[in-house]
Formats: sequence, structure tokens, C-alpha cells
Amino acid sequence: MKTLIYGVTVITANAAFDVIPNGAVAFENGVITYVGPTPDEKARAAYDEVLDGRGGVVLPGLINTHCHAAMALLRGYADDLPLQAWLEEKMWPLEARFTAEHVRWGSLLAIAEMLKTGTTTFVDMYDHMDEVARNVEETGIRAVLCRGVIGLCPREVQVAKLEEAKAFARAWRGAADGRITTMMAPHAPYTCPPDYIREIVDAAAELDVPVHIHLSETAREVEQNVRDYGVRPVEHLRRLGVFDRPTLVAHAVHLTDEEIAILAEHGVKVSHNPGSNLKLASGIAPVPKLLAKGVTVSLGTDSAASNNNLDLFEEMRLAALLHKGHTQDPLAVPAAEALKMATIYGADAVFQRDRIGSLEVGKRADLVLLDTRAPHWHPHYDPVSHVVYAARASDVRRVYVDGRLVVENGVCLTIDEERVRYEASRLAAELTGRSLF
Repeated sequence: MKTLIYGVTVITANAAFDVIPNGAVAFENGVITYVGPTPDEKARAAYDEVLDGRGGVVLPGLINTHCHAAMALLRGYADDLPLQAWLEEKMWPLEARFTAEHVRWGSLLAIAEMLKTGTTTFVDMYDHMDEVARNVEETGIRAVLCRGVIGLCPREVQVAKLEEAKAFARAWRGAADGRITTMMAPHAPYTCPPDYIREIVDAAAELDVPVHIHLSETAREVEQNVRDYGVRPVEHLRRLGVFDRPTLVAHAVHLTDEEIAILAEHGVKVSHNPGSNLKLASGIAPVPKLLAKGVTVSLGTDSAASNNNLDLFEEMRLAALLHKGHTQDPLAVPAAEALKMATIYGADAVFQRDRIGSLEVGKRADLVLLDTRAPHWHPHYDPVSHVVYAARASDVRRVYVDGRLVVENGVCLTIDEERVRYEASRLAAELTGRSLF
């Protein structure tokens, strides 16, 4: 079916970053076939489905480049703690009790939240990943999935985890009509011994998939790396051959200028998680320096347990404001740059720039229609500025992934939201022993 959305302001996020007033986007069989001014009435008649979007803004689907979706079950369970205490005393003991059922409903809760807030692609690192993949397949979202591997365990368990991660990456790569791609994911330098990281990198090379890993999230883990291995984490991973593979690192908060140069030299991509890093008091990533050196910086939410939401509109605004205040430079991260971080830079970070991330003919039809009738959109000066500084996730009216309508008028069409809320709340109460309001 040939679909046309017309009469909208189109923000392409392409190389020229075109903004088209009274524009239109058309797609067929999941592929964008037209981006430009609104066609005349005669030309519009050639389409099977025609949507008058006057007053709306259309932009590429947002891309969340770091998430642990199933941890939505632990949203609000343990707040206002430093990372290591939060992880070791609160998160890991409960996560050790997660079953496939927890991951199924927790990740489905997260997917519903992401779709309703305009995210069309997410990166997920977790366990029981077959459940997440099946949810992706059924809900219509796009995802980059990896079985996260923590190596602080006996050798036989390490081997089993690695084989499971390889089997998952092999089985699901290209699934869901190409909406699923896969990575290999050693959790972090402080949770995986060096030889184990080498094994995982070798597996990534064997499977020809990228690597995703946490990097330098806290000062404490950097200091530990120096104590244990004599070098900081970036050099440590470089020596282990991680950066010889296409690599996406999460956080990258505590970096020296020399480390930034190494990341740039090796084409390493960074997922900036401002909300989570602020809440856990991990620090502020040197995003302006990374961008200045040509490093691709995208946006991630991390988990709903450390954020506490999966709203990329909030992350865009945080990224634009945070670095202005931190550097005392109002140009540190302009609005257009923040929007690119959530769209085209996100596509680059997941090695799919040729397929998603911008509204261009030939790319997949992942797009979001925003309603601009609310007071906070007026007066209409600059649509890019309004998307980053004024828009809210509640403005999302329609979401398409691969040309399929998955959200309409703020309602997920592919998810039974009432059932998901019930099951997630039931499991959370059983898991934590807490009464839920």
C-alpha cells in the first residue's frame, strides 16, 4: 500500500538537515519513496492512503542506543544511590532471580513505553534475550539485541554464557523481516576478565557482528582498572582488540583527551546516557570534546531502574542543556545536534546509517508524527528548537516502523497495554515483596 502524509513540517535529519514546511513523506512496502513539498491534489490521488497532517511535525523515529529493557520491572525500586551500591546491593540480587517470564513482561512494558514516546529502534543488553527478541518480532519495533555477559563466575559458566550469546546472535540476526540485528556484549572491563573479553571479541569476529560494552561509567571503575591492569579502561580495551571490531560503548563518562583520541582513531561509537548518569551521580560525559574530535555520540536511556523512564525527548533536552551549563558555552550542544544524536547519529552508532535515522528516499519508513496544537508549541518559530526544548513525549500521535502503523493517537496498536501493566505489576510485587500503589 502506498501511503502519503502531507501538510506537515518535515525534519529530515539528513546530511543537510533539511526542514520542509508544508512538506510530505510517502512510503510503500516499508520504504520511503518521497520526501519533499506537499504534492498537489491530483498527485495525492495516486496514493492508497492519504493522511492530512496539517499542523504536525514529522521526524525520523528516535533511536535509543543503550537500554536494559526488562529492568523496567525495577523502576523506582532503589533510588538515590551511587552506582556500585545500587548495582551490588539492590539490582544484582533481584536480577539473579529474574526468569524468562520476568524478562518477557518487563521488556514488553519497556517496548510499550518506547513506542508511545517515539522510539522506533532500541539497543538492549540483557539475559533471556530470546524473550526480548520475540517481543520485538510481535510488537513491530526495531532492535539491536545482545546477550549481556558478566564473566565473574566459574569457567564452565563463562563458557556456557559465551555459547548462549553466540547462539542468540546467530539465530536472531536479520529476524523479524530484518528489524532485528545482533551484537556481542561483554558487560564491562570490571565484570569480565581480560582473556574472557578476548574470547568474546573473537566470537564477534567469527559472527561478523559489532561489540557493545559499558565503558568508564564511574571514576571508581577507572581507578579499579588501573589497579588491576595498570592502564585505564580505554587503553585496556584497545589492547584486548575490542576496538578492532565495530564497537558501541555506553556512558564514556570519565575520559582523558588521549582516550578521546583513541576512540576517534578507531571509530568507536558512544551512547550518551545523561539522565541515568546524573541520577546515579556518575558524572558528565565530555560530549562536546567527543563531537569535536569526530566521535559519533548517540543517546541512550539506560534502564528504567536508573533513569527512571525511557523517554528520548527528555534525553535530547538533557543533552542539549547539560553541556551548556557544564561548559558555560551556549553552543556546546545546539538543538540540531541533540536531535541528530537521537536520530542519524543513533543510526550510525548501531551501524545502520544507510537504513534508518533520517527521512530519505530508500531508507526504512521509521517515522514519528507529532501533534503541535498544545500551548507549549506556540508561537511557531523554529521546529527543531521546539522538538528539543519544548516538545513532550505526550505529543507523539503516530509512530510507524517499517511503514507499519504501531501507535495511533497515543495508543499502541500491537500491544495489549492493560495486560502488560497487570503482568508487570504482579511480577514486580512478587519479586520485591513490596505493595504497589
